Amino acid sequence: MSVWHGDSHKRKPSGGRKRAYRKKRRFERGSYTTETMLGERKSKTIRRRGSNLKTRALREKQASVSNPSTGKTEKVEILRVVRNPANVDYDRRGVITKGTIVETKLGLARVTSRPGQQGLINAILMPKEKKG
Repeated sequence: MSVWHGDSHKRKPSGGRKRAYRKKRRFERGSYTTETMLGERKSKTIRRRGSNLKTRALREKQASVSNPSTGKTEKVEILRVVRNPANVDYDRRGVITKGTIVETKLGLARVTSRPGQQGLINAILMPKEKKG
């Protein structure tokens, strides 16, 4: 069963049921989430509505990390997934989504792109915390 984004399953503002007046349509069809993991680069290109193409990153090991203090961007290897605030389960499994904190050789970086939607990982270097 595929993901469906129609609204005929919802209730009316009065609280009553909405009766089906037609069948499901192809444009209401959705897709499952792409859970980007750490590993050798693997991506998939899929056709979306209006003959648009979407690249989905299934596995990725490099990220374009920007340093806000210097303004430079460098492509570096991701060492590990530190934390994923989007989902506790993603945190445990090491899934990379927008907002995930990853460890690189430059330091900790926060992912700003959507790897499952854009097919690449962009990140911003996080400032180092001062102790004491």
